[in-house]
Amino acid sequence: MRVKCVLCDKIETINSDTLQAKRLRNRPIHTYMCNSCDERIAEKTKLRLATGNFRLYRSRVEKDEW
Repeated sequence: MRVKCVLCDKIETINSDTLQAKRLRNRPIHTYMCNSCDERIAEKTKLRLATGNFRLYRSRVEKDEW
């Protein structure tokens, strides 16, 4: 399966039988990032977390009483 990186527009080929390929086919909301872009973003996120000024705002999970 040919896929295109969302950030750098590099076209790569991945195995069509993998879980990632299935997600990309069946759910258009999922996007593909190449390994170099993924590593670059992960590295910069870790650096921002290390500064102490970076916060992840996640929605609180409300308990359902049922």
